[in-house]
Amino acid sequence: MRKFLFAILILAFTCGNAFAAAVNLRDMDFDRVNPEVRIKDITEVEGSRGNQLSGIGLVTGLNGTGDNSQMAVQMMRNIMRNFGVTLDARSVRTRNIAVVSLTASLPPYVRPGQNIDVNVSTMGNASSLSGGTLIQSPLRAADGRVYAVAQGPVIVGGGSAQGGGAARTQNIPTAGRIPGGAIVEREVPAEYVGGGQVAFLLREPDFTTAQRIADAINRVFGVVAYAEDAGRVWVNLPPQYLQAPAAFLSHAGNIEVEPDTSAKVAVNERTGTVVMGGNVRISSVGVAHGNLVVTVGDDSTVVQPESMSQGVTAIQRRTDITMDEEGGSMIAMPATTTVRDMVRVLNSLGAKPRDIIEILQAISKAGALHGELVTM
Repeated sequence: MRKFLFAILILAFTCGNAFAAAVNLRDMDFDRVNPEVRIKDITEVEGSRGNQLSGIGLVTGLNGTGDNSQMAVQMMRNIMRNFGVTLDARSVRTRNIAVVSLTASLPPYVRPGQNIDVNVSTMGNASSLSGGTLIQSPLRAADGRVYAVAQGPVIVGGGSAQGGGAARTQNIPTAGRIPGGAIVEREVPAEYVGGGQVAFLLREPDFTTAQRIADAINRVFGVVAYAEDAGRVWVNLPPQYLQAPAAFLSHAGNIEVEPDTSAKVAVNERTGTVVMGGNVRISSVGVAHGNLVVTVGDDSTVVQPESMSQGVTAIQRRTDITMDEEGGSMIAMPATTTVRDMVRVLNSLGAKPRDIIEILQAISKAGALHGELVTM
């Protein structure tokens, strides 16, 4: 069982014992599954959205690493024609230019004259954009209108070199970035208030989280918010904020709530990574995998309060986990299903992530894993 519960933050196993040495997991507080976070960290305001921009451009100044395609020749002739120079196709014989695709994101509330970043990537057979400069190119949205104009030197995070019969490439030299390389020419209005209402959209839709957001806002401003569904919370602007909705969003966005999350276990068999949420539970189950035998026992005990006290009778669940490997000593872990104790036991055993993944999949098939198993 050391395997299935090992899922809890088992990013540690992908990094080996070095991670455990750097961070003492025994000292970490896992008792609280979800921390309190600000509303603006888990939601977006409806109407405040970005827009995607794209375009085609020509990068010049390459040291023989550009295109020799007909596309590059045609674009070079078109650009020169705009400057009053007519070129014959046979006269454009250079590999110092490259046709590139341009992409950018226009954030909300950005005004004309401000700058945004531009991503650049080759479209032809250019081998590197290192040292190149983008010629002025328009960036358009889905409506076909120009919202920004890009230009500037391309910064590439990779490189390539060749000589004789050898060649070497590091990272990706055919894609780069121009920080602040586009000037915004047209803004997109952000209409986030309608009929005296604003709406918060949850980045991770969840009915419980949506209701908690509404309750938290109502505690501060009165009964003004309600959860429409798992993804949207409507808020009627309080009278004092009808003329200042931005001030309301600033105040409401800083209210803290405790989000709720579904019980999930994410596994990646390619890398051996296993991550388990703190709210994942496992029923009583016995597992035998290779030379490892894991047993989980679960029983309930009635707890009676002391006489004359204000307590009430309750049922306390007790979970015992035992593991036996290669006929060695038995390791017992009584009365716990918390994340902290899972990590403690699994660290002490040094389970292999791929074994853990196999056990998790088997437990899920047996119906004993109370959570969604997600294979990446």
